[in-house]
Amino acid sequence: MRNDQVMEHYVSDKPFDPQSIEQLTPAQEKLYYASQWQLMWWGFKRHKLALFCGVLLVAMYLSILIAEVLAPYALKTRHTDYIYSPPQPVHLFHEGEFVGPFVYGWQQTLNMDKLIREYSENTSKVYPLSFFCRSDTYEFWGIWERDIHLFCAPEGATIFLLGTDRLGRDMLSRTIYGARISLTIGLIGIFISFVLGITLGGLAGYYGGWVDSSVQRVTEVIRSFPELPLWMALSAILPVTWSPLWVFFGITLILALLDWTGLARAVRSKLMALREEDYCMAAELMGARPSRVIRRHLLPGILSHLIASATLSIPAMILGETALSFLGLGLRPPITSWGVLLNEAQNINVVAIYPWLILPVVPVIIVILAFNFFGDGLRDAADPYKH
Repeated sequence: MRNDQVMEHYVSDKPFDPQSIEQLTPAQEKLYYASQWQLMWWGFKRHKLALFCGVLLVAMYLSILIAEVLAPYALKTRHTDYIYSPPQPVHLFHEGEFVGPFVYGWQQTLNMDKLIREYSENTSKVYPLSFFCRSDTYEFWGIWERDIHLFCAPEGATIFLLGTDRLGRDMLSRTIYGARISLTIGLIGIFISFVLGITLGGLAGYYGGWVDSSVQRVTEVIRSFPELPLWMALSAILPVTWSPLWVFFGITLILALLDWTGLARAVRSKLMALREEDYCMAAELMGARPSRVIRRHLLPGILSHLIASATLSIPAMILGETALSFLGLGLRPPITSWGVLLNEAQNINVVAIYPWLILPVVPVIIVILAFNFFGDGLRDAADPYKH
């Protein structure tokens, strides 16, 4: 710049407000005063796939409350004239005209060459489906006797959307009833596992010393056993005289007692790092008891890890129950679960002839994938470094 050039200094003619630099925009103020749960919800809504999976899981868990209504047939209803019936298609158009959802007459013939039953549609018989109709009688929640179903076929017709089994029982109805057991066992099991894992892992991480050594030795002993053989051994010792309800709780307890070790170790390592923080020291100097320090100050700091562990442990328990029941060492009839239904598909020859018997594995896959995507979204939303 030459010496004869002078830079003009810009001076604003507006009055200076010293408070303006401390004022927040409405968006900043909303974010600044938001609670931890609000931040998590805003972060979670950005994960569209996780949000969809969360809605799907909520819908599936709500469905177990009204399983009797959703199922077209009662749990014990048998159709002896339709043993091993394949899935029955639902139609909307008949001879080019829109009729609405209906099924054709379902008729059976015996193939003496292959020694199997063959089913075909009788297009001369059209049976419109009814919704919120009266059909098989059931006990709603084992208390009230009702006969209302979400949909059903008229008298003289059948509706087997997933086929039937060797006793002529509707597979769709049994799959809906089985969701009540398979989904519930994961919730109850994760509750027991979390109580043990957070309690023992929290004590080990906070106190250290002999408490930590004792918990770690117990954890190492349990984790040294192969998981599946240990499940099978413990399941096999359940008394055969137990009622189905006691067997259900026994399997749940076995799965929970073998699942808490991983969570306990993770909680221990996290708390050992967080207990040295200044806010933890301040709480102790103010007279807070160890239980309050752990519950109110330390556990919220590992919330994202706890959520991720829960969403991974629940499907693991569902798979554990399914595997044990599939092998005949878990739940047994008359209890109906997805694993019990798959037990009938052990014989590859049966599956080759009646492939619809393997269909109960579909909801298992859907639930496992939904929990994994849902857990990824929750973990990212609960991570304070990603907000």
